[in-house]
Amino acid sequence: MANTNIDWVAMSDKAIITAIGQHLKQHRLDQNKTQAQVALAAGINRWTLSNIENGNAVTMASLIQILRALDLLSILNIFKIEKKLSPLQLAQADKQKRQRARNVKNNNTAQSEW
Repeated sequence: MANTNIDWVAMSDKAIITAIGQHLKQHRLDQNKTQAQVALAAGINRWTLSNIENGNAVTMASLIQILRALDLLSILNIFKIEKKLSPLQLAQADKQKRQRARNVKNNNTAQSEW
């Protein structure tokens, strides 16, 4: 069984681009799509797709278009920024929660036609 852990920090930029290209190529082949089909769906030249698959840099826009065509945009979830509350902020928010319901007296309710 191959080692699936990749030491991204130790890799050069070129090696990372090559790994991304190989990943895209493998997904394209798994989906049984030709470069021409993916390029057409992505709205890019087949040459651009070939470049990234061969380890050459492409624009961020082209990469996103390729990810979209391969239905791989979900891998961008890693970039989602989540707001984290400190324990003090959590305690303050918990303190502000309602503890009881209040019976509100309304003049319209008291003069009901029933």
